[in-house]
Amino acid sequence: MNSKKTVLLPKYQKVFEQLGENIKLARKRRKLTAEQVSERAGINRTTLYRIEKGDPAVAIGSYFNVFRVLNLEDDFKKLAVDDEFGRKLQDLDLL
Repeated sequence: MNSKKTVLLPKYQKVFEQLGENIKLARKRRKLTAEQVSERAGINRTTLYRIEKGDPAVAIGSYFNVFRVLNLEDDFKKLAVDDEFGRKLQDLDLL
């Protein structure tokens, strides 16, 4: 299997790093171990470690499963929900 490294500009990598940190803090606030979360999310401990470090190459489904275990699936559903730029483009077509 050939895996490609996901390349992001530093400012976008910081977004993933912040997301990973937020996930790690949410896990700790709930007093859950990394083993508990990874087991419940159906991923291995290494994958959870990568998520908590903000690795953009981890599958989005794995991120979602961690959100689900932490009862944050509603936060996950908010991603890209308010497409302000898309609505402006659409409104320009209506003029």
